[in-house]
Amino acid sequence: MLMQTRQSDATPPIHDRLYRALRLQIMHGEIEPGRALTLRGLARDFDVSMTPAREAVRRLVAEGALTLSSSGRISTPELSNDRIEELAALRALIEPELAARALPRAHLALIDRMQTVQSAIAETIVKQDAVGYIRTNLEFHRSLYLRAQAPAMLAMAEQVWLQLGPTMRKLYGRLRRAEAPRNHRLILATLRAGDEPGLRLAVRADVTQGLKLLRS
Repeated sequence: MLMQTRQSDATPPIHDRLYRALRLQIMHGEIEPGRALTLRGLARDFDVSMTPAREAVRRLVAEGALTLSSSGRISTPELSNDRIEELAALRALIEPELAARALPRAHLALIDRMQTVQSAIAETIVKQDAVGYIRTNLEFHRSLYLRAQAPAMLAMAEQVWLQLGPTMRKLYGRLRRAEAPRNHRLILATLRAGDEPGLRLAVRADVTQGLKLLRS
């Protein structure tokens, strides 16, 4: 009986599970920019009551992943050019620093893992799988940044990814990629060489290049 109680205590609250699931959907571009959501629809889709749906939405609005209008309309944000530029600038500041901090702990096993993820990215491009592309692309970066041992900085990067998720889905349609990102190859090469300045440049180029196409 005591064991059952401990297992129950370890189970995240319903609203937290809904929040995390919806957060990943937004971050991975499963929900396009400007799409309207309803508490009733979210409660139905995730098979929960209105209360956890309301709490999950409240948290995501606070993180900038959803917008809530004065009339109560919930939607994913449609970012202005200025906002895209601001978030791209944040990525250019945070992510090269995370990569540089990770470099001393970027052992061969990590680089091999990132190469495997790079191959998975190429497969999503062949399949024209936009959501899979965004998910594996973020996995490539996150695998490296975890080695930075800078949780506050990584949390900031993830919040930027979250706000950009729907916009990245829109960007994928414009890029019409035929191959995996060239800058990823540069990131892997600079990791193998232990080249910190080159790594910073490669990461900065990778996280900002595509977003420039959306500032039109």
